[in-house]
Amino acid sequence: MQNEDEKKEYLETLKELIDHSYKLESEFKELKNITSNVIDILPDALWVFDKNGEVFIQNNKAKIITPLITKINSNIPTSEIEFEGKIYLIKNTHAQNNLIISATDITEQKRSERLTSMGKIAAHLAHEIRNPIGAISLLTSTLMNRVQTTNKPIVLEIKKSIYRVERIIKSTLLFSKGVQINKELFELEKLEETIEDAFEHYSMSKDIELIINFEEDKIEADFDLLSIVMQNFLYNAIDAIEEDENEDGTITFRYEKGTIIVKDSGIPIKDESILYEPFKTTKLKGSGLGLALSLEIIKAHDGKIELLTGEKGFKIWLGNSKF
Repeated sequence: MQNEDEKKEYLETLKELIDHSYKLESEFKELKNITSNVIDILPDALWVFDKNGEVFIQNNKAKIITPLITKINSNIPTSEIEFEGKIYLIKNTHAQNNLIISATDITEQKRSERLTSMGKIAAHLAHEIRNPIGAISLLTSTLMNRVQTTNKPIVLEIKKSIYRVERIIKSTLLFSKGVQINKELFELEKLEETIEDAFEHYSMSKDIELIINFEEDKIEADFDLLSIVMQNFLYNAIDAIEEDENEDGTITFRYEKGTIIVKDSGIPIKDESILYEPFKTTKLKGSGLGLALSLEIIKAHDGKIELLTGEKGFKIWLGNSKF
């Protein structure tokens, strides 16, 4: 009878141990799932290696850039690695016999630092160039009144080249200082005249037709800044036509339902991903600031710029500005 009681007690104890083991296993799985979820929501890629150098924990961000592991030197606590067009900050740390590696995408931070540095250099150069260019411009205007008629086309081309340099200087200084808008109510006709004047000042080798279809209406915006935007789109269009194999081309500005649409018959855009990237351009001419500055100006008006679909051009929205 005692043996039966002992056996029964033993079985009950064993059952309790088994139930407790299942409970511990369930709690362990739950803890593992929680840990896995926490690791997955981390903003960085994370790998944990065991003493044999095998990965036993990694989050989804780490899985996406797995090949990056081969470029990491685990003996260097902190480093920066460029991988697939991005820059990562790598940090290594040891916990017991495990190696923990994190990779933080710092591409935008590096881009911002680079642009700040480039902006400072560009602004300094613009300041240095502005005075001598101003003097050359003044002397060229004087020369225009004194040279023989046969030589005036040459001086005119010099004036157009100086105008281009002055525009680049103005854009560079404006971009480095930041955009501040001062809205006013003005006629669209005034903006049309600005575009036509800019067209006359630009040097071109091809027969280009400029068509402007603006309504007799008023808009409320920063006239000077909006003029810069229109000039930038105009000159980009001219450059695109100049690079095209055809000997002529067409540029159209049209006002339509609160937007300005700009189209041209020039070569297609080569790389849309760097359209608004400062100091980057796929054109033979240009500083790479035109569209970047235009976007800043339009954003300051609470607007946006969109590429047209099916045809070469842009649609410019001025947001809360009154059309």
